Formats: sequence, structure tokens, C-alpha cells
Amino acid sequence: MRSPVHVRFAPSPTGALHIGSVRTLLYNYLLAKKEQGRFILRIEDTDQKRFVVDSEQYILESLRWLGIVPDEGPEQGGDFGPYRQSERTAMYTVYLKRLLEEGHAYYAFDTAEEIENMRERLIAAKVTHPQYNAISRTWMKNSLTMPKEEVEAWIAAGKPYVVRLKMPHKELIRFYDTVRGWVKVDTAVLDDKVLIKSNGIPTYHFANVVDDYLMKITHVIRGEEWLPSTPVHLLLYRYLGWESVAPQFVHLPLLLAPSGVGKLSKRHADQYGFPVFPIAWHAEGLTVNEGFREQGYLPDALLNFLALLGWSPGGEQEVFTREALIEKFSLERLGRSGVKFDIAKAKWFNQQHIKQQELSVWVGYFIQEAQKEGVTCQENDALAICELVKERVTFIKDFWLEGRFFYVDPLLYDENLLHKKWNSQAEQMMILFASKLATLIEWSLLFLKELLQEVIQCHHSSVGALLPLLRMALTGLTAGPDVMAIIYLLGKDKSCKRITVFLEAMKQR
Repeated sequence: MRSPVHVRFAPSPTGALHIGSVRTLLYNYLLAKKEQGRFILRIEDTDQKRFVVDSEQYILESLRWLGIVPDEGPEQGGDFGPYRQSERTAMYTVYLKRLLEEGHAYYAFDTAEEIENMRERLIAAKVTHPQYNAISRTWMKNSLTMPKEEVEAWIAAGKPYVVRLKMPHKELIRFYDTVRGWVKVDTAVLDDKVLIKSNGIPTYHFANVVDDYLMKITHVIRGEEWLPSTPVHLLLYRYLGWESVAPQFVHLPLLLAPSGVGKLSKRHADQYGFPVFPIAWHAEGLTVNEGFREQGYLPDALLNFLALLGWSPGGEQEVFTREALIEKFSLERLGRSGVKFDIAKAKWFNQQHIKQQELSVWVGYFIQEAQKEGVTCQENDALAICELVKERVTFIKDFWLEGRFFYVDPLLYDENLLHKKWNSQAEQMMILFASKLATLIEWSLLFLKELLQEVIQCHHSSVGALLPLLRMALTGLTAGPDVMAIIYLLGKDKSCKRITVFLEAMKQR
């Protein structure tokens, strides 16, 4: 019988959550839901030097905004807790003792200066991999080169030490990766990884493997930067007697900068003007001014966008609900090539997801944003405005931004447009239009359009000579929805007043 799927998202609380990590989180979540398995959140807080206060809360808040709720984690609890590595120290001690007793790990007492001298010596000898490994450890200060009594005395005296993995010399490690296929790594290129640091805290490599085993993780889905570490992890599985239950490894392709060159970073985000973090966050020493949440992205739109950065659902369909992504998702359709991060596509997804929402939801957005500027609007009016501007909306705040002119009279007019379009004929057409508009009895879009044509024909002119100026007089803008629809919603009095104000302003130019 196949084991139930257990996956984990294991961020370190060292800062804001990069969008690449959110994609990793998403793929783990989708697989767990697709297979009716367990999605576990584990906080890997062993790197005390890079620890950032409140970072864990930021991670939890990001997941809440995304609508991704772990089945188990620091907040939910569960059968495999605790869910912070800093609270699991006793568990690691048990397995460290086994590695030491069976000769798969050893104590190392070298100072940082001694290790640097070793590397310089290897570099001078033109050694390809100048590192602490099966060769160099033979002349270093460790429990493999020192008498047992001396080792025990050093430890008893409280002198600092680390515990290293005893890497086999020139062994070929083979493993299958779902994305990469078969991978081969010669241990000659690997160093003797530190398992326990001098402060007694386990490193990522050791704690990660122990936790994955104890939490019965069946699939490790992570970025391709961890591919070189996989042989180390597999050796730990072997040495601890867990080789038969080692997880399936899935190393995701990189998210690339918009140029297609280099890994996506905050520097690229600053350069191209888009966020790389899900939500804004302010903490000591770190400020993320704006995230996807603050820019107005819908969580499901962002997840839809990220899902397709490295995974193909097959077919032409691109827009998916969260439920449809879960239904469609499979590891076999993950790509292996790096994927360019196209913020224009992210905006398109947001636009499509907004369009799929109910009109009543749009109205809520509109009224909420209006209230921020002290404007009160009726629900029926907001409903009509949202329907009018919906094709111009990319973010939820755009409903108000695109329809704000209905409540705020224009104060400035575009000089470039006036330079191109404003002349004596345009002035006469505008005066005639305003005059006829004021006496119009039947208030409908049909009669407004007939009125426009009547004025244009009277002056033997064209729509292009009058319509842009009408738009600017009414809205202060040079682009927007249909002008006749704007007049219809503004109403006769407000439309005539704005045209009159515009004509007076033109006399003052």
C-alpha cells in the first residue's frame, strides 16, 4: 500500500518570503490536496545569526493572505510536532549519537584560522576542490586523527567543536529526481558537511533529514539550488538506516529575471518596479514597502500565475480557480528549464480573476476605496460605474481610480491634447453640444449619440474633433470608457456644468 502523501514547506525566519518560495509552497500545497495528503509547515530556525524577529509571524500572515492553511504547523499543532526546529533539539541528539557511534560522523576541533590555512595550502597545490574532505581531514584536528583520550579531554574541557559527516571518498551517488531524471554525483567533489555547529545547534542538512523522516515526508519539493545537497541528505538517510523510506526528490527550475538572465532577486524587482514578496512587512533592519497584497493582487490570481511558472496543465486554458489547479496538478508536468518572471502576465491573471468575480464584489471594492477619500456613494451608482469601467481594471483599486471622476470634478486639463484639438470650431461645437444637452428631454444613450452626430454634422466635422475634448471636459482625462455612457451616468446637470466650467477655463488660456 502506498504511503499517504506528506509534504512540507520549511522556510527559515530570516526575512521576507521571496516569491520563488511562494511557488515552492504552492506546489507542495497542490500535491497534498490533490492526493488528499498532509501539508506541513515547519519553521527551520537553526540559523541564529540570520534570525529576524517577527519573521515567523510574517510567514504565517503571508500564508493566511494566500489562503493556504497547513494541516499541521506551529499554529495548528499535529502529530509530528513541535514544528520549530529550535524546539526539537533532543530529537537530533539521539540520531547524532548513532552517527558518531557507527563512525559516520566525527568531532572536529579546528579553528577558523586553521581551516583557512588548510584551504590556502590546497589552493597553492592547485587542488580542484579546496575543502574539508576525505583527504584534507587526515591532517586536521579531529577525532579521526587524535587519540580517543585526547578527544574526550577536549570535549570535557568545554573546548569548541563541530560534528562533521564522514563523507566517503570517491563514491558515486545516484538518485532519481522527478524533474531532472537520474543524477550522479561523485563524493570527491563534496566536503565533510557540518552536522552540529559549535553552539550545539544542528545545521540545515542534519535537522532537515531527521525532521523529514520523523514527519514521514514522502516528497521533497524545493528549488534547484538544493540539488547539490541531495547526495549529502541521501547519505544521511543511508547511515541512519532510513534509505528505504527516503522521499521522492523534486527540484524546481529557477525563476529568472524578466531579461531571462540570472535568478530573480529583489534587485531585479527594484529595477523593473514590481514586488517579489507577497505582503509588505516592516521589521528592524528590513523594510518591504509594498508586496503583491498591497499592489492589489488577488491571492488566487497570484497563485494561478505562479502555478504556471514551471508547470504546464496541458491544453490552451490558462485561468484556473484554486480548485481547478488542485484537480489538474501533477509532478510529471513540471518543467526543467528556468522561467522568466513576467509581471505583465501577472497583471493579466489578476485582471482575469477580477472579471470572474460577482458584480457585487466589485461594488464593495469601489465603495471601500471611495470611503478612503471621504466620498460616500450609493450602491446602485457604484454598480453602474463598475459595469462601465470593468474592462479597464487590473487591480481592485482601479474600480475607484477609473470611476473617481464621477464624484470629483476635473481641475486640470491636458495641454498636449488642447494644443492638438482646441480651436474655434471645436469651441463652437462644444457650445452647441452643451446647449442642446441642456434641453434634451429624452435621457437615453440612443438620444445622446444622436445629439453628438447632429452637432458634428452641423459643423461638417468628425467625431475625433469633438469627442476627446468632451471626455476631458467631463473627466479631466484623455482616455476612459465610452463618453456618451459617461454623460448618461453623470446626468444632465453635472455634465452641462462641467462643460461650462471647461469653456470658461478655455477663455482664460
